[in-house]
Amino acid sequence: MDLALLIPRSPKAKMKGLIMVPRMIDKARAYSSNTLGEYIFPCPLDKLVLEFLDTNHKEFAYQTQKLSDKEMVAWLIEKCLHKSENEKENINNELLAQKPDTLESFNRFNEILNNISPIAKNITTWIELIELEESQIPPQIL
Repeated sequence: MDLALLIPRSPKAKMKGLIMVPRMIDKARAYSSNTLGEYIFPCPLDKLVLEFLDTNHKEFAYQTQKLSDKEMVAWLIEKCLHKSENEKENINNELLAQKPDTLESFNRFNEILNNISPIAKNITTWIELIELEESQIPPQIL
């Protein structure tokens, strides 16, 4: 996947109950083929998922190169054998709630938001910003 030309799947898309994973697959495949464009792999959100799966970005990228999406489902099932549905829900909620947590990330967040829509004051999390940036949600004025 060439992410200089396309966008990865939504951060809210799920695979085996986990958000971010389909997007990470797209980014990992682009990472492996040097076609990430402006995207970052692993980004801080990816790192949370990788930690949850007890893996690293190189292993994840390697798996995405040799496995289809359907085969990645089986790999995820294996990685989550000892994870409860509650644990999956907790990591999903943690990802959805991620906000800038340093002055540097807060400034970066606001710079990106202001470049996209300075009137969209309801955007407070990284996933909301990603969706707005990729035009997957309409901006709202508060």
